[in-house]
Amino acid sequence: MPTLTWPYTHLLINHFPVVLLTMGLVAVLGALLLRRRGLWLYAMGTLTVAGLAIYPVHFSGDQADQALHDPWYIARGAIDAHDNAAGTTLIIILITGVIAAYGWWRALHRRDEIIPVWIRALVLVGALAGFASVSYTSYLGGKIIHDAPILTLPAAPAGLPPGIATPPRVPGHRSN
Repeated sequence: MPTLTWPYTHLLINHFPVVLLTMGLVAVLGALLLRRRGLWLYAMGTLTVAGLAIYPVHFSGDQADQALHDPWYIARGAIDAHDNAAGTTLIIILITGVIAAYGWWRALHRRDEIIPVWIRALVLVGALAGFASVSYTSYLGGKIIHDAPILTLPAAPAGLPPGIATPPRVPGHRSN
């Protein structure tokens, strides 16, 4: 079992805002097309949860950055680019979450009232901005690994401990 480190924690939880923003945007678009109150409630609830999930993801990312100390095997500037985008994403999703939470609360307390156009418009704009922002930040996060210089090497560097470049040898077990 891997040790629970900040980089590992960040990798475990960073997909929550991505999935929640995607589902929230799909629900908003569905609510616009189908004019269903239930879809608006689902969209606002999902975007509210995304707003709650974004800070732990951002915090764990900052801690992971400090724990890694810009290692040689990650392209220079990749973590900083991701972190800069993550700061903007944090603000957008927090604002979207607050707007969605208010809209959700208001809609639940005024069941006979149609959700006001201004709330629906703000939720739509927030969902679009949040999805765009979290998508870009995720793209840059993927580049941290996918653009790593070590992946361009034809063979693993000499001197790496077992289990890093190849599976560790298990006594009494033959590998294929």
